[in-house]
Amino acid sequence: MFNVKTFASVLISLLMVFGSLPSHANNANSFSEKGKATYYADKIRNKKTASGERYQPELKTAAHKSLPFGTLLKVTNLANGKSVNVRVNDRSQRTKGRVVDLSKSAFSSIGHLSAGALSVKIEVLK
Repeated sequence: MFNVKTFASVLISLLMVFGSLPSHANNANSFSEKGKATYYADKIRNKKTASGERYQPELKTAAHKSLPFGTLLKVTNLANGKSVNVRVNDRSQRTKGRVVDLSKSAFSSIGHLSAGALSVKIEVLK
């Protein structure tokens, strides 16, 4: 039988241990972030991403440190105004200043690969 007091107690304990939800989890539709974007190296082609999908450089995908898998993002290069829509299917490392890792195809749609990193703004689409 479901015990409300026990459930509430467990929930409060979990929140105390793990902290609250990320601020964008409650309001993902208005989430945006500025920082650096990088792209995946060729050597990880076909390796599993954190979502279980295999990385394909020709697809428009991205890694973000905390947005849910399947989130659609608009990534805009702040230097030239070009943008690309991508789907989050992986986790990125928590590197200061970096907000997203893009597939090679997505990165090359908004900037030159030789740049290595771009200043971008990311916005949740859906």
